[in-house]
Amino acid sequence: MGRLRFLTAGESHGPALAATLDGIPAGLPLTAEAIAFDLARRQLGYGRGARSTSIERDRAEILAGVRHGLTLGSPILLLIRNRDWDNWTRVMQIEPLTAEQASQLAALIESGDKRAAPITRLRAGHADLAGAVKYGFDDVRNVLERASARETAARVAAGAVARAMLAALDIDVWSHTAEVGGVAIEPGRATRPRKEAEASPLRCLDPEAEPRMIARIDAARDAGDTVGGVFEVVVRGVPIGLGSHVHWDRRLDAALAGAITSIPIVKGVEFGLGFAQTRLFGSAVQDVIQRRDADGNWLRGTNNAGGLEGGISNGQPILIRGAVKPISTLPRPLASADLITGEPVEKAHYERSDISVVPATGVVAEAMVCLTLASFVLDKFGGDSMTELLDNAARFRAQTARRNIARSSRATTPPAAGPGAIPAESE
Repeated sequence: MGRLRFLTAGESHGPALAATLDGIPAGLPLTAEAIAFDLARRQLGYGRGARSTSIERDRAEILAGVRHGLTLGSPILLLIRNRDWDNWTRVMQIEPLTAEQASQLAALIESGDKRAAPITRLRAGHADLAGAVKYGFDDVRNVLERASARETAARVAAGAVARAMLAALDIDVWSHTAEVGGVAIEPGRATRPRKEAEASPLRCLDPEAEPRMIARIDAARDAGDTVGGVFEVVVRGVPIGLGSHVHWDRRLDAALAGAITSIPIVKGVEFGLGFAQTRLFGSAVQDVIQRRDADGNWLRGTNNAGGLEGGISNGQPILIRGAVKPISTLPRPLASADLITGEPVEKAHYERSDISVVPATGVVAEAMVCLTLASFVLDKFGGDSMTELLDNAARFRAQTARRNIARSSRATTPPAAGPGAIPAESE
């Protein structure tokens, strides 16, 4: 198990979401404001539904692990209260129902209250069927409340803490929207500055592609449908050496792929050129190592590997893309079957839904990348305090640079002749 561990808890319409993060060194400056910034970014993006844009105003309370604005080295507990809980208190009540409360709930069901009624009409593409069968539920509400993407708010809160730790090491993680509904950015036009892209409706670097992406979202909304896309996460400042080639479970690329695909709506991940490499010859794919500069940095002309070779970071920016499927809950539901009777039904269950969440999923992916990289940083450099961690990381970078320069000097200076020495001209 890595040095950094985190768990989330909570249901979509329950009282709150929570995250416990264990392993962050002591002495990291941390405030609720810093976490709120990423939580707000997760709620934005053209195509989001009413709950994200008008009901919830996510903010994490730091309940443990921080004193006077600095982490203590102990587990950090974060709490995000659900404002929508006020509308679901009886349906999602935690304590057993009294006879009176059960009667009230039955009356709500009898009156046609959709919130109160058990859900048995299954949605394709969601966890409804598999989750209900696995856990023996006769009400899909028990599945969808936890399978909901609402849970990712807790991940983003935890990821913001990891981001703060990485920032202290000059490691930067950001994402942008690369494709929506088949409309992709053109690399040559992806020229928007980061600040401008961050403020755009879809957090897109291509100002010409974004209006066409928006048109695809509008078309899906008009058709009672949903639309997916692709996000890209870019990580800068990662040193050579995170991860390892010696065991499968120590490979950084494997850990990052698992972290990205753990996001409920993600169905694919690639690094660098990814699947495009399969259509090229090897000579066109490999990132030629050009030289080492005066500071000991290795230079290359391309980054088709996406900053990862042999399961190890190679010093170049890490590039990760995730495939976001269309949301499973459709405004115009598909035909389905009933969980209890097994018989066909005309329409699957429908609950309030977004039309597209590609930018928001990118923010969640940033969080998962931050959490994964933070764990690998701690495995590599160690340290119970931020001072120790930063000293260890600085020492590693300095030693690597000195070793590279020293080796360069040895390579250009012929060794002195001695017993068994190989003449320079014969090497």
